[in-house]
Amino acid sequence: MAEGEKSLDGLELSKTWLHATDSGAQLLRTVVEQVPQIYCLDGKEPNTQDEEEVVQSRLLQPLEFLLFGEDPQAGLEKLQQGSASSQLCGRVFKEGETVYSCRDCAIDPTCVLCMNCFQDSVHKVHRYKMHASSGGGFCDCGDLEAWKTGPCCSKHDSGAATAMETDECLLEPGLRERAQKLFQVLLRYTTDMLVWEESFELAAELRPRVMEDTFYCVLYNDEHHSYDHVIYTLQRSVQCDHSEAHTHTALIDKEGRRAVKRGELRSCQDARDLIRSHSEHISLQPLRVEILHSAVMAHQSFAMRLGTWFQQIIGYSVGFRQVFCQVALEPNSELDQTSLISRLMLHDARLYKGARKIIHELIFCSLLMETEYKRLFAIEFTKHYMQLQKDFILDDHERSISITALSVQIFTVPTLARQLIEECNVIKVIVDTVMELLSEHLDANHRFHFQGYNSDKFFRIQVIFNDLRYILISKPSVWTEALRTQFLEGFRVFLELLNCMQGMEEVKRQFGQHIEVEPEWEAGFSIQRQLRHILVMFQDWCSSDDTVLLLSFKECHRALMRCNNQPFHSEAIDYYMCKHILHVRPYKVSQEPVSIHLPISRALAGLYVQLCSTGAIGRLHEYLDPESCDYTLWAEHPLRCVVLAAQVSAEMWRRNGLSLVSQVYYYQDVKCRDEMFDKDVIMLQIAASQMDPNHFIMLILLRFELFDVFNGNHSNKDQELLKQWNRLTEEMLYLIIIVVGERYVPGISQVTKEDVMMREVIHLLCIEPMAHSSLVKGLPENESHETGLETVIPKVATFKKPGVSGHGLYEVKKECLLEFNPFFFHYSKSQHSKAEDAQKKRRTQEGSDKALRPPVPPPFCPAFSTIVRLLCCDILIHVLRRVLQRAVEDRATYWTEAMIQRALHLIGQGLSEEKTQLGGHPVEEVTFDFSLKARKIGSEHGKSVFHLLSRMKSLPSLEAQKDMIKWILQMFEVVKCLREKSSPAACMSVEQTKPEEIVPDKDKAERKRKADAAKLHRQKIMAQMSAMQKNFIESNKMLYDNMPESSQWDCAMELGELCVAVGPQRGSTPAEREVLTCILCQEVQEVQAHSPAMVLTACVQRSTVLTQCRGKTLACKETSYPLFMPPDLAVGTHTGSCGHVMHSTCWQKYFEAVQNATRNRLHAEHIIDLENGEYMCPLCKSLCNTVVPLIPLEPLTLNYENAELVGQHLTLPRWIQILSARIRGLKSVTQGSVSTVCQPDFRSILSFGVQEAKFSDSITEMLVVCATTVHRVGLQTAPNELCPRVAIMSWNTCAFTIQAIENMLQEVEKTLFGSLQNRQLAGLKAVVQFSATQHLKSSHAVIQKHFTDMFGALLPAMSSENTPSIVEIDFFHLLVGLVLAIPALYQEEAVDLRPSAVSSAYNHLHILQLVTVAHIVQVLLCSTDYPAVSGGEDGEEAKAAAELYATVSQCTSGSDVSGSSVAERVRTGIRPFLRCAALFFYCLTGVPPPEELSVTTVSSEGQMEALCSYLALPSNVFQLFQCHSGTVSPLIRRWCGHPSIAKALKGEIQTISYPRKRNRLIDLPEDYSALLNQASHFQCPNSMDDERKHPTLCLFCGTILCSQSTCCQSQLDGEDVGACTAHAATCGAGVGMFLRWVRECEIVLMASKTRGCTFPAPYLDDYGETDPQLGRGNPLHLCPERYQKLHQLWQQHCILEEIARSLEVVHVMFAFEWQML
Repeated sequence: MAEGEKSLDGLELSKTWLHATDSGAQLLRTVVEQVPQIYCLDGKEPNTQDEEEVVQSRLLQPLEFLLFGEDPQAGLEKLQQGSASSQLCGRVFKEGETVYSCRDCAIDPTCVLCMNCFQDSVHKVHRYKMHASSGGGFCDCGDLEAWKTGPCCSKHDSGAATAMETDECLLEPGLRERAQKLFQVLLRYTTDMLVWEESFELAAELRPRVMEDTFYCVLYNDEHHSYDHVIYTLQRSVQCDHSEAHTHTALIDKEGRRAVKRGELRSCQDARDLIRSHSEHISLQPLRVEILHSAVMAHQSFAMRLGTWFQQIIGYSVGFRQVFCQVALEPNSELDQTSLISRLMLHDARLYKGARKIIHELIFCSLLMETEYKRLFAIEFTKHYMQLQKDFILDDHERSISITALSVQIFTVPTLARQLIEECNVIKVIVDTVMELLSEHLDANHRFHFQGYNSDKFFRIQVIFNDLRYILISKPSVWTEALRTQFLEGFRVFLELLNCMQGMEEVKRQFGQHIEVEPEWEAGFSIQRQLRHILVMFQDWCSSDDTVLLLSFKECHRALMRCNNQPFHSEAIDYYMCKHILHVRPYKVSQEPVSIHLPISRALAGLYVQLCSTGAIGRLHEYLDPESCDYTLWAEHPLRCVVLAAQVSAEMWRRNGLSLVSQVYYYQDVKCRDEMFDKDVIMLQIAASQMDPNHFIMLILLRFELFDVFNGNHSNKDQELLKQWNRLTEEMLYLIIIVVGERYVPGISQVTKEDVMMREVIHLLCIEPMAHSSLVKGLPENESHETGLETVIPKVATFKKPGVSGHGLYEVKKECLLEFNPFFFHYSKSQHSKAEDAQKKRRTQEGSDKALRPPVPPPFCPAFSTIVRLLCCDILIHVLRRVLQRAVEDRATYWTEAMIQRALHLIGQGLSEEKTQLGGHPVEEVTFDFSLKARKIGSEHGKSVFHLLSRMKSLPSLEAQKDMIKWILQMFEVVKCLREKSSPAACMSVEQTKPEEIVPDKDKAERKRKADAAKLHRQKIMAQMSAMQKNFIESNKMLYDNMPESSQWDCAMELGELCVAVGPQRGSTPAEREVLTCILCQEVQEVQAHSPAMVLTACVQRSTVLTQCRGKTLACKETSYPLFMPPDLAVGTHTGSCGHVMHSTCWQKYFEAVQNATRNRLHAEHIIDLENGEYMCPLCKSLCNTVVPLIPLEPLTLNYENAELVGQHLTLPRWIQILSARIRGLKSVTQGSVSTVCQPDFRSILSFGVQEAKFSDSITEMLVVCATTVHRVGLQTAPNELCPRVAIMSWNTCAFTIQAIENMLQEVEKTLFGSLQNRQLAGLKAVVQFSATQHLKSSHAVIQKHFTDMFGALLPAMSSENTPSIVEIDFFHLLVGLVLAIPALYQEEAVDLRPSAVSSAYNHLHILQLVTVAHIVQVLLCSTDYPAVSGGEDGEEAKAAAELYATVSQCTSGSDVSGSSVAERVRTGIRPFLRCAALFFYCLTGVPPPEELSVTTVSSEGQMEALCSYLALPSNVFQLFQCHSGTVSPLIRRWCGHPSIAKALKGEIQTISYPRKRNRLIDLPEDYSALLNQASHFQCPNSMDDERKHPTLCLFCGTILCSQSTCCQSQLDGEDVGACTAHAATCGAGVGMFLRWVRECEIVLMASKTRGCTFPAPYLDDYGETDPQLGRGNPLHLCPERYQKLHQLWQQHCILEEIARSLEVVHVMFAFEWQML
């Protein structure tokens, strides 16, 4: 229903039109008056919304009033009450929209469902495919002819039996009459305006009284100029800025045209000339730009709006749709009976994109939704087919927006296709169109020659073949006489097309010099590939009716006889061999022209097989004179083709270039072979079945140019020529093997298509185990793009599921290996070699011999049964004798092992055939006598085949074939027994179970001797390797001893030392010498403070892995003061290391070399960011951007007696007092006051100090390098080693890295200690020790100020007004900062001390206790829900917890909670903090932890006790509050009294609950189609059009973004970036992980604005494979293991590394603009 309020003006206007004498003319007068006023003639910028409102109120609403004769809303309600909804969905697909096709139920692959219909259909549980639509089609739900079962979804299922029936839908007579008149006027107006070609004038009835002097300069879309070119041209020509030019360009691309200037004629002409001149410099053609009068422009705009209005009105009722169809198809008497829809079709190529889309959508929702009108439209379409295709060829727009694309909607309907054949002979129309368009490529011999063809035009012509395929998709079950007649007529025309291809693009062998210009060959093969399925479909149609088949064969034979390609140039002569005479014309492939294109010969072969398959071969003599069948001539051209391929293989055509090699490759490749090579083989088999076998072999020898070689009349010592003869002999024997043995063709033998497919699959899997996709690529597809693999694969193979990476593999079943044929005719050279090696290796492993026996083939059908006579014919026996004799005489240059292998296979075939025949028939009836001839012929000289084989078995040069020779000799004995009828069973037993009894004793002994010698040799080598390994370990003992062991803390337990890292009971730091080897120079050095620095490679990066507020906008990086890490851990700085060690000097040299090399490498900036100091680890290629110096851990043992004495004095209150006095004194000194220096306790802390350690200059330099990098990356600022925040960032990266590791270990449920790899642990220790030295490099005054500010968070008395409350601090970061900063309190201008061991122990203890207390209070303040714990209220811990909660509640007015609940909440809340603290103090002090923390068998309570013990905390942490109540209670009151606490309790400040939730990648649906469904409902937030976008899912937070679209670009650091890049900046601190799931189905990893890579999506099909770009379209399901791998990639901060490695491997010429993603 039209929007906008109903008005009396609309009703009155409609009445005026209705009562007018000529209502149509009156209506047009109103249109003439209103349209120019509506469509922006006032000089203002057009406003689409305003225009829509005005056109609704002034024109469209009155039109609806006129249509219904009353209020449109009331009329519509009446109309809908009496009409049923359509059972057809008819949804028109947009480009990129996901569509589904059911492989089980669809009539053909073009039958598809939209997302909604698929989800509600039965096909969801079938085998389906999904892919992205190219646009222009519509949903086939409800079309009974499109589906075998389940034609309707649940939504369209009502009355499905009547779907697509065009019953007369009765409208009220008055309504029907008004609709017809209105549609006639408006559709004619729309048609006139859309096809209007006058720029300045209008038709007389549309011409206004006064034509204003206003014009538009209109720019049209084309496919030659790029976006940037058009933007550039507009900026130069019409003086608009970049943004405006970009908007113009986007709309031109979308709609097809755009007015870029409005004004007087002269100004528009100037703009046109400027646009043309500026665009001419960029392209050969200028942009298409025209000047239109404003009135013309306005009427065309309104005509476009009427197109969408028609769609709206048609959707109201089937009756309206039928009336519209009648009007559209009505012949127009004024225009040669041309209907309106025909006019629109014929002008389609001249229309701009927007108008085309409107017309096509109108056709979709009207003419194609009604069966009868669809038939009439199809007839119109067919009538104009040739002209439409000619226009399309000259058009530059894609086919998806051409009217010719509608052919798929018409020709694929089976009943409609047959009607079009009967009534319009559409086959002839299509073929005639192709011939007309290709006529320019015909040469003098009426054959195609494509040299210098236009590739774009040729591609468009090829598309027409799809229409012929659509017509033939469904073969008829019932033939009418009209259908038979018209089909045969179409077939004759099709044969004329094939006649132009027969013998096209002949080649002639080049002698002397190499060919100068490679001839064109791709075009011919492109047509061949297009015709591949069409030829098969024609044969299928023919086979469905015997009469049609016989007549088609007759026509094809006649066409072949008329062909004049590759004629003979000599008369026939006689050739003699072995007393046989062949009378044939001479021809040499190596000297005369030959063509690889023989479609008529191959079509004849295919039809002949169909005759045999259907049994119609018995009636062939009724249609074709047997005397006219010259089988030698039939075989001539296919044989030439096979010989050409053999000669190319023998490198005889090297000088003809790569074009011929490519042709031969495709001739035998899976994409073409079924209608090229395979059909040539079939034609040779046809000839072999009808010719004398000796003559057939002689013909093969002649064409292979080997006749004289085997006739004894030719000798030559030219080594090159001998190599060619040998190679040709191999190919000739291979061809005979194929002709005799390849019987898996229905019609040649009694096999089914399933048997054929099983054999193909078996032979592919005999090469190696394969993935499903690899198998599909190696199998031929039918016209429905199906291979039939799924039906046979369970019978022949077992499936092995994939792991976390890789893909699932199929392995051939053992029982199917009997079918293996090493000379399978579809093997390429490499495949043959791989398969042979694989099967020999398998047989060796099984303990069998290496003989690859020829499999027993199925018997030939009667028509082909005589082919086996080839094996026992005299000529072949002669050839085999000659080949074997050369080997026995050991004339090395006259034979090859491959030749012998093929000869042995042929002998095996002959013996197997004879054995089969003897086993199934009486001996007297068997005429096949191969074994007799093989024994007899030549026996008088000892040169029979049998004698030669007996001599060959002992030849050393044929050791590899010995097993095969022995098997053949066994077969001779078996056949002999069968012929003599003497115990054949015993012979079989000898053959199968005890072959060793036939083997001579000498051979057995020799084999055993060799096996024993090999065994001794292996044992000797293993003993040598073992000795070398032991020697290496002994000589490199120091290297092994100094490897950091993850279990080194076990040693401490054995010594009985204390496992306490903090306080006066702290255990000893083990004294270890750390001796490491530099990975660059391989020199060994001990890590010492005064030695040259050794460094670890490291990568510093910002991270949001632990964030609790994903996507939070961060404070300005220049002004933020990162002293206090917020508890949400919004962004941290992570430092990771691969653990590889170098000398600092070696690293500096390597780094400089990397920088110099990278600057000269293409796109290297996208792999390594030189400005960020990046490089790849020399050993493992991990991405790094700094180094961490190795600081030796100082051995330390406490004097526990002294520590106890100090502890009596240094209690917590006293310690706080001393620190407070020291801090106040330092402030006074800083402010210049000296009076307070004399305060007591100001310098008392110095009494606990000792001399500060010193480091070598190189270590100091590396400390600065690392700290500067951490500061620069963490704050995204310029490097500045003097910045006061350098030390803070070092402490922060230490804390965050530990938290990230603890989080990872907790997630994978590994122990805190003992789970990290040695290199990971070494890197973590290095980061902690590096952070601990920062107080030495920074000003002690700066560090002291940092400590003072941090300490103020714990002691409110010392805080400042900027000090945050305890709910706004992450206390582990605070702990690390305080522990690492407190040594600075021992320093002054003239004093350079550090805390003593005892002092450090107490500092750490008291800091840890204070921070733990504060964190416990923080947990209580931030907790809103407490776990329900039953019982235990009387326990000491529960009472202490209740008491603490009461204390906190007094300050915060909290509710009552049981003590046990509080205790449980606190235990779980502080556990991550304690785990992090344990890791920190272990890396800082080196004290081994308790064993309970490194085993998984300890309960959580036991681990908690071990943690507290290691950290010198009471296992009941609430005792801290009781033991230090005098100190802690006031602090709690002060903490809770902070103004922020009240805000937090009111919810004004967001707080974090503890333990923090662990971040995970978002949950993805198990079924990928659910994601596609989600994408289909995605609406870009910044775009109102209905164009398909590229929805991209952030896996961190689940946000759906519109990627690679200008509508969602934004500014980041002053640059335009895409939505994903902008989102990653806030969500992942520059790192992103996105799923692109509509067309791509792939993960995108991003690390910055300029770097990213793709990664396999975690969705696999049923065969364990990913499907990038949805190339295969199989159903996909989530693989949890792969998704977990992605999660770990993120959690372990390896995304940068993955990107760098990916870019390092994949070298690109043109870098992808990741920032625009």
